[in-house]
Amino acid sequence: MKQYAVVFTPEAEEQLAELYHYIAEKSSADTALSYTKAIVDYCASMKNFPHRGTQRSDIRPGLRTTHYKKNTVIAFFADDATDIVTIVGVFYGGRNFATML
Repeated sequence: MKQYAVVFTPEAEEQLAELYHYIAEKSSADTALSYTKAIVDYCASMKNFPHRGTQRSDIRPGLRTTHYKKNTVIAFFADDATDIVTIVGVFYGGRNFATML
């Protein structure tokens, strides 16, 4: 089975860091670390299943989105020519990701 590389854009990394700080403030650093690490692990699993989620070409050509635990939307591109999944956004708590992309 072909595997893809999974990479995060600087914007997606920043959004993960913001999410970590938000959860740490509302709950605890341990909870924040556990949740954000689980998101990274979920994204890493796209190496085997890069076309999961919903195609959202209405927002940007080739864009796909998937949910993590109902509260987090992950926006990404799966490039079959390069075998790379690029995570472009991690949006928490009902944020309007369409306008942010």
